[in-house]
Amino acid sequence: MALNKKISIPLTILTLAIVVASWLYKGGKLTKDGGWFKKDGHAKQEQSATPLYTCPMHPFIIRDKPGTCPICGMELIKKLNDAQTSSTTTQTPEQKKQADMLGHVSLSPTQRVMANVATVEAREQVLNKEINAVGIVQYDQSRQAKVTAWIAGRIDKLNVSTVGSYVGRNRPVAEVYSPDLLATQQEYLLAVKSREQLKNSPIPSISQNGDGLVQSAKQRLMLYGVKESQIADLEKAGKPNIRLPIYTPLSGVVIEKMVQQGQYVNTGDVLFNIADLSSVWVEIEVYENEFPNIRIGQRVEIQSQSFPGKPFAGRIAFIYPFLDPKTRTVKARVEMANPGMRLKPDMFVKAVIKMPLAKAVVVPVTAVMDTGKRQVIWVESSPGMFEPRDVQVGQRTDDQVQVLSGLRPGDKVAVSGAYLIDSESQLKGGGGGHENMPGMKMDETKPGQKPAAPPASSQPVKKDSLKMDDMKM
Repeated sequence: MALNKKISIPLTILTLAIVVASWLYKGGKLTKDGGWFKKDGHAKQEQSATPLYTCPMHPFIIRDKPGTCPICGMELIKKLNDAQTSSTTTQTPEQKKQADMLGHVSLSPTQRVMANVATVEAREQVLNKEINAVGIVQYDQSRQAKVTAWIAGRIDKLNVSTVGSYVGRNRPVAEVYSPDLLATQQEYLLAVKSREQLKNSPIPSISQNGDGLVQSAKQRLMLYGVKESQIADLEKAGKPNIRLPIYTPLSGVVIEKMVQQGQYVNTGDVLFNIADLSSVWVEIEVYENEFPNIRIGQRVEIQSQSFPGKPFAGRIAFIYPFLDPKTRTVKARVEMANPGMRLKPDMFVKAVIKMPLAKAVVVPVTAVMDTGKRQVIWVESSPGMFEPRDVQVGQRTDDQVQVLSGLRPGDKVAVSGAYLIDSESQLKGGGGGHENMPGMKMDETKPGQKPAAPPASSQPVKKDSLKMDDMKM
């Protein structure tokens, strides 16, 4: 037991000595005055003591003195080390300007042509948002009517024999024979004759009784659907009509026919369904995320495949107060004229609702790069120099979008080639329109990894102007 203690205690002391020695070896070294300093801090001090210069366009070009880039001819700027780029509070105005310049991209005229970069000026204007919807043509329910039998009888004559026939209010659609109607006509004629006999009576109650009988018989005829003009003709002829003409309450097209000639009908039976197609309804379906933008009275353009290039115009007259749970849409009713009855019921149409938006800065949709977390627009701050701008977008149409913040009217924005500009910014390490991703930097190369190839330039390079010593990857 004593032997084990004698062996274990020296082994423990030896192990602790090895651990302390290895930590001192990796973490730093002893100075002459007995102090310690870290190796990486010494390296950073040496690196910061020697300023390096690089090209904003070609970051792989690194020199130890200022000058111009041997590829594009741009003036070299100071290369910031890791401590300067990671801390923004201790940067000088010159360092901040250099850090901002790293996000900029400069293109020569030849490079702009090769990258197909085009710019337009942002303008302040009013956009017309378009809401596209589908719809179905329906009958105008306020212009529909049913022709019914007001009295029981037999259809002796049918003037309308097919569906689709046009009927007018002044033309009878059928003639019906009814014994009840014949008896009522005879009662009316008798009342008229009695009135003529009693009107000369000296007793006022008897003379007034004749007028009452006539009015009572006339009221019964009108309840059977007899018009006042027909009653006047009956009184003039002095004999009853065997058949009573039946008229429609409005002019239109027969959309349904339920009787045949010679058929017996009861009081209230429907003979025809009539619809006036000079005006129709179009019930459009608007998705629930767009229906808050529609209002009663808005103008709607209706397009039909049957008449390409010939749109119809109407206005929203009613918005239904419920949502279809299957299609997640809200129906809106559009009332519109139908000249020539070109729009047929149950026809599928396309509806376009144009809605003016508030005045704002407007750019083409292709100018905005959406990274998922933010929207970026590349602005030409000076000829050939592009900088990224974080913007907030609003409503958009097919080819234009509103910019609510981050852009001013008159700014030149890149509408084509923006992704190539952003890629060039990524190669420079400026971040561009995407989030900075952790990993190896452009000026560092891990052991065993091949250095990245420099991007090609559109300008010729002189053999003696570009040396391999200038490129530090």
